[in-house]
Amino acid sequence: MKKVIIASLSVILSIFLLDYLYYYERVIYIPETKEIECFSKSESEKLHIDNGDGFKEFQIKGVNLGLGKPGFYATEKAITKEEYLRWFKQIQDMGANVIRVYTLGPTDFYEAFYEYNINTESPLYLIHGVWVDDYLINSIYSANDDEFYEPFLKDCKVIVDVIHGRYKTNNGNLLPGNYKYDISPWVYGYILGVDWESTIVNYTNLEVDDIEQYDGKYVYTRDAEPFEIFLAKIGDAIIDYETERYKEQRVLAFSNWSTTDPYNYDTKITELFKKSANIDVEKIKSKDTFKAGFFASYHVYPYYPDYCKYMQVHEENTYFQYLKMLNVHHKIPVVISEFGVPASRGGATNDEALGRNQGNMSETQQGEALVSMYEDIIASGSSGGIVFNWQDEWYKRIWNTMADVDLDSTSYWSDYQTNVQYFGLLSFDPGKEKSICYVDGDKSDWTENDLLSKDNNCNLSMKYDEKFIYFLVEKSDFDMNNQKLYIAIDTTKKSGSGIADNFNIKMDKEADFIIEISGTENSRVLVQERYDTVTALFSSQVSTEDFFSKRFPKKNSSKFNEIYLLLQKERFFLKSDLTDTNTADDIELNFREFDVLNSVHYSVMDKYETGKLTYGNANPASKEFNSLADFCAGDGFVEIKIPWQLLNFADPTKMYIHDDYYEVYGVEYLKINHMNVGAGDGSTEIKMEKFNLTPIGKKPEYHERLKESYYILKDYWTK
Repeated sequence: MKKVIIASLSVILSIFLLDYLYYYERVIYIPETKEIECFSKSESEKLHIDNGDGFKEFQIKGVNLGLGKPGFYATEKAITKEEYLRWFKQIQDMGANVIRVYTLGPTDFYEAFYEYNINTESPLYLIHGVWVDDYLINSIYSANDDEFYEPFLKDCKVIVDVIHGRYKTNNGNLLPGNYKYDISPWVYGYILGVDWESTIVNYTNLEVDDIEQYDGKYVYTRDAEPFEIFLAKIGDAIIDYETERYKEQRVLAFSNWSTTDPYNYDTKITELFKKSANIDVEKIKSKDTFKAGFFASYHVYPYYPDYCKYMQVHEENTYFQYLKMLNVHHKIPVVISEFGVPASRGGATNDEALGRNQGNMSETQQGEALVSMYEDIIASGSSGGIVFNWQDEWYKRIWNTMADVDLDSTSYWSDYQTNVQYFGLLSFDPGKEKSICYVDGDKSDWTENDLLSKDNNCNLSMKYDEKFIYFLVEKSDFDMNNQKLYIAIDTTKKSGSGIADNFNIKMDKEADFIIEISGTENSRVLVQERYDTVTALFSSQVSTEDFFSKRFPKKNSSKFNEIYLLLQKERFFLKSDLTDTNTADDIELNFREFDVLNSVHYSVMDKYETGKLTYGNANPASKEFNSLADFCAGDGFVEIKIPWQLLNFADPTKMYIHDDYYEVYGVEYLKINHMNVGAGDGSTEIKMEKFNLTPIGKKPEYHERLKESYYILKDYWTK
C-alpha cells in the first residue's frame, strides 16, 4: 500500500512538474512534425495572405486596440470578454480586417478573439505587438545589455506561446491565467518594440566602435548599426522559436516612427527637431529560410514632426510627401501602423497644411481626416494603415495638460482638455445609459432640483458629471444676438476679485472665473490674472515677462485673462528677418535664441485660446450634432458645459483644485466642498450662491457611443 501511495504521489508530482516546465518555464516542448506553414507573406513590396486558395495581395484596414476603459488603467487590463466580442463585431462592421494590440492582454481577449473568429466565415486578423517597459528603456543605456535584451526576448517568446494557446502564468506583471486558446490561424504578424527613444538608439550605436554584422539562421544584416543588429538578433530569435516549436512563420516588423526614421536630414532640420537617431530596417535582410518575410512599420501623424515643410517639396500635403519618401526608401512593404487625430476640445499640435490637428477637432472632422489620411497612405504605395485608436482612454495624459491634473486619478474622470484621451472611434460618455445633460437648446434635462439662484429675473441652475460642469441661465427676454450674460465663479479663497475690469461688472464675492456669453462667435471663459495657469507656469514662453522672477499678479487683481493652451509647435525666425523696429524684445512673445548653420534664429512656443466657447448642438442624437459645442441657446435661456480642467480642477474625483501658484511655486492642490456661482447681465451686482460639490469618486458611470468618425470611416471602408 505504501508503495502504491508513493507511486501515485510520484505520478502526480511528475504531472505538475511537466506542466510547470511546459507551460510556465517552456523549457520542454513537443515538436511539431508538419512542414513549415505561413499564410502571411511579404513579397514584391506588398503584403499577401493565403485564405486557402493561394496567396493574394492584402491591404490592411486596421484599428489599434488599447487596454484602457473608464475606471481602470491599462496595466489593470480590465476589459471583459463580452466587451471584446461586442467591439470585434463593431470593428468588422466598420470594414476593418485587422486588429493590432501592443502587448499581452488578459485571457478574456484571446478567448473572445478565438470565439469570434471560429464562428465567422470572414475572420478578423491580428497583428500582435511586443511591448518594452518604459522603465527598462529609461534605466539601461544599451539595448545589447543582457538586462535589456533578455527580458525583451523572453516577452517575445511569451507572445508566441500565447497565440498558440500554450502558456500559463502566475506572474502578476503578465496577468495570472491560462492562455489556452490557439488563435494562431488568425495572427497575421508581429510588430516588435515601441517608439524607440533617440537616447537608447544612440547609446547602443556608440557603445562599440566596430561590431560584427549579424548572420543568423533566418536573418542577417548588411552595413547595420549596433541598434539595428540588436533588432536583427531579436527578430531571428522569435522566428526561430516559433519555427522550431510550432512549424509556423508569419510576417514580422520592428516598430518605428518619424523621430528615428532612416533619413539623414540637413543640419537645420536636425537642430530644429532634435533629430539625432536613425533606424533603417532595410539593413536587416531575410534569408530563404524565413518564408514569411519582413515589412516596415511606422507610426506617422500629419502634425508631428512635420519635417517636410522645411524641405524643398512640391506638395501642399506634406503628410503624403513623407509617406511617399518612406515607400521610395523601402524595398519591403510599408504599413502605417498608427495614424489618427483626436476628437477633443483640447489640442497640442497643428497640421498647418490641411488642418488635420492633434485635437481641437470635432468627431466629424476626425472622421474626414481619417479618410483623407488613409487615402494618402494607399496613394503613397503603402500596404495599408491602422487607425489609432479603437476606444477613448481616459487614463492618458500629455505634456501641455499633465502638470494641471492629479496623475494618480486620471482614469476615473474624462478630461476633455487632454487630447490624447480622445483618439478613439468609440466614446465613453458619462451616465449609465445617457448623460445627465445635453447642451442642445432643449432644457427638458433640467429640473427644479438643479436650481441654484434667482436674481433679477435671471435664474441659474447647475449640475455636473465625470466630464463637465453644466450651467443653465434663464432670462425671459434674453436675446443671444443683442444681449450679454455673465456667470461668475469663485472656487478658491486664495485669489479672486469682486470687480472685472474687462466687462465693468461687479460681484458680491471674489470671482476666479467669468463665463461671458456674447453672441455665437465671441463667448469665452476668462480667468483672474493671479489664477491663470499658462501665465504662471509658462510665462517665459508666452510673455515678455517671467512672473516668478519679476512680479507676482496681485491676489485681488481685477484683470481677467483669456485662457490658452500651448501648442507643440514653434515658429522660427532668422535674425535677418527681424528689422530694427521689430526686434525679438519688441515682439509680443519672448523668443529663444539658437544657432543654425551660423545664423541666429529665434523660436517661440505657439498657443491658442482654449477658453473661447463654440456655439452649437452637443446632443449626439441631433442631426446638427457638433461634439465641440460648448453652449446652445433656446427661447429665453442658454445652456453651457465647461470641462473640469478649464476651471483649474486637478481632480474632480476628490474635488481638488489648483492652489495659489505663486505661494507654492507650481501646481499643488486644494480640496474644496463648494464653489460660489452667480449669473446676471452685468447691469447690477451679480449675487453668488453656494453650490455644493461632492467628489465623483473612483467608480465612474459611463455608456459606450460610436462616434461620428466611426460612421464616416465605415462608409468609406465598406463602400
